[in-house]
Amino acid sequence: MSSSTPVIRLRDLRKTYIVSEREAGMRAALRNLVKRKTREVRAVDQISFAVALGEVVGFLGPNGAGKTTTLKMLSGLLHPTSGEVNVLGFTPYRRERSFLSQITLVMGQRNQLVWDIPAADSYELNRAIYRIPRDQFKKTLDELVELLELASLISKPVRNLSLGERMKCEIAGALLHRPQVLFLDEPTIGLDVTAQRRIRNFIKEYNTRHNATVLLTSHYMADVEALCKRVIVIHHGKLLFDGELAGLVQRLNPTKTIIVEMAEEEIEVRRLSAYGEIINRENGHVSLRVPKNDTARVAAQLLSELPITDVSIEDPPIEDAIEQIFSTPDDSNVMKAMAGD
Repeated sequence: MSSSTPVIRLRDLRKTYIVSEREAGMRAALRNLVKRKTREVRAVDQISFAVALGEVVGFLGPNGAGKTTTLKMLSGLLHPTSGEVNVLGFTPYRRERSFLSQITLVMGQRNQLVWDIPAADSYELNRAIYRIPRDQFKKTLDELVELLELASLISKPVRNLSLGERMKCEIAGALLHRPQVLFLDEPTIGLDVTAQRRIRNFIKEYNTRHNATVLLTSHYMADVEALCKRVIVIHHGKLLFDGELAGLVQRLNPTKTIIVEMAEEEIEVRRLSAYGEIINRENGHVSLRVPKNDTARVAAQLLSELPITDVSIEDPPIEDAIEQIFSTPDDSNVMKAMAGD
């Protein structure tokens, strides 16, 4: 495959489900036997994008946006209702062996390792399933053990591992066949900060060593900020944004945070609130949220009009911006925000 050819390509991809609906009660149940009421749910609604060789792309959206459904179609677990999907030149739902040997799907809430035996034994099973030559298997396993610090873990029964330890072993098992495309669905969910950092570092190193293509979903924005220059955002199955992470922040939240260090700790809240929305106040520091276009003017006014010793300006955390947009049930507000209105 040419380096200029997209490794992942979707065009007007759509997945719908027909679900039954009925009211509670015996009478409704009897009516449902005669005439069932249904409705169409569009889990993925005509989305299109492409991912190049070696890219690490964040795939973002609230719960129920269609992220996992999309990954399942990309990995061949689901058949699309309509549209085109191509991964590594293959049509995923045909599930050809040459396709499956080059991709992997890691889901943070799903287990692939056998619970009652050591991870090393499950790895041997994977070796047989993927028909990995013994020498290649040993070399890859040694590399994964080193990168993920698994030497003391793979000989223990999986049930005796902590969540973070098990997740590292799960990821190693999913990469034994050296896939070129990684679909990672919440790989750090439920892990502590240290374990999350280790998983992120590993993904970055694997991408560097093997030029692997990664499509990552995560509710931990630290994962996305550490790994992804580009992000794709979907909401209610529709594609809302595809571009650089910095552009997403600017699009979602047209504000900045001004942090002032006060020379006099007791400045009336009423005086401070005249300059912007107070979002935090402690230990002699006050954080104000102001419109981005007014940042320079407000900072100059603060310095000239109040007894303060220092001013710093920051972009709002990306998780705050995303939460602010997706917390509203009104789709029109989301669309306006993503359009930059």
